[in-house]
Amino acid sequence: MVSPAWWRSPLRAWRARRSERAIRKFRLHREQLEAQFFRRAASLGKPRDLRWLECDWLDSVTFGRDIQSGMLTAFVAVNIRFEAIEGGDMEGLEAVGMVRDAAALFHYHRGQWGTGGRALFNMNPADALTHFRGQIEPIDSSN
Repeated sequence: MVSPAWWRSPLRAWRARRSERAIRKFRLHREQLEAQFFRRAASLGKPRDLRWLECDWLDSVTFGRDIQSGMLTAFVAVNIRFEAIEGGDMEGLEAVGMVRDAAALFHYHRGQWGTGGRALFNMNPADALTHFRGQIEPIDSSN
C-alpha cells in the first residue's frame, strides 16, 4: 500500500529523527554493546569447534534501515581471533590462528540496541550493507 503524498514528508522526518536518536544511543553505549556481542557470539558455538578469544573493534560503522520493517541495523568492523577446541575437527589447522575480518550486526528494536551475536565474515561494514542491498537502505550517520 502506498501512503498519500501528504504523509510521506512527515514520515521521512520522523524516521530521520528516530535514526538520529538511535545512532546517538549506539555511540553512547557502544562499549557495552561490543561486550554483549562477544558474550553472545562466543556462546553460540559457531564456528564449530572454535573458541572465541577476542574481538578487536575498529572505528568503521555503517547504519541501515530495513526497507520492509523499518528496523535499524548497525554493521561494525571487527577483527576476531579464535582457537581450536581440543579434540575438535579444527585442532592442528594453521588457519585457525588467523585473524578474521567481519562485520558485527546490531539491531535497534523498541528503543534499545541489541545483538544476536551474528558476524558476517570477510566483510567490512560497507560490504555488509551492499550484501543486503534491496533489503536494507543506508542511513547517513555523519551528524
